[in-house]
Amino acid sequence: MRLAVWRFVTLLLAALAFTMESAHVLALPQKMQYDPAMYTAVNGTLYRYFAIVGGVYQVGSIVAAGVLAYVVRNRRPAFPWTVLGAACLLLAFGIWLIVVAPVNHQIAEALRAAPESAPALWMRLRDRWEYGHAAGFVVQLVGLAALVISLLVEIPSDGRAAA
Repeated sequence: MRLAVWRFVTLLLAALAFTMESAHVLALPQKMQYDPAMYTAVNGTLYRYFAIVGGVYQVGSIVAAGVLAYVVRNRRPAFPWTVLGAACLLLAFGIWLIVVAPVNHQIAEALRAAPESAPALWMRLRDRWEYGHAAGFVVQLVGLAALVISLLVEIPSDGRAAA
């Protein structure tokens, strides 16, 4: 596959994955004001497909960035920026796995075993869930920016198209 295609696929998937965390961060100030019932209703309905679709974007962006790093391994200065981008995408996913996913699991278990306990549990775990997404947002932003820079550093300064 051509380098331009790998770059396109990687940037597209990374940007789509970034939209998931961006949405969480944009909603955070409002959601921190919600009472337990409203918070539970919003989190129980609004994000239903984020894990399914967002998971494909997130994992796909990590795989694509890893492949892209391999493809540009002999291209300086694109290589270090690409590796940084891939590493940040992987780190953001790690943050989700360690910080956010356990909350999702606890809530899912509560909803199965004792649905009436979910609002109180959400309130207890809300900061971890919300700020876990915010941390992922920052790391994904750095990763996406690094991937864009990895492309920009190869644009000739005289404005001619690269070979």
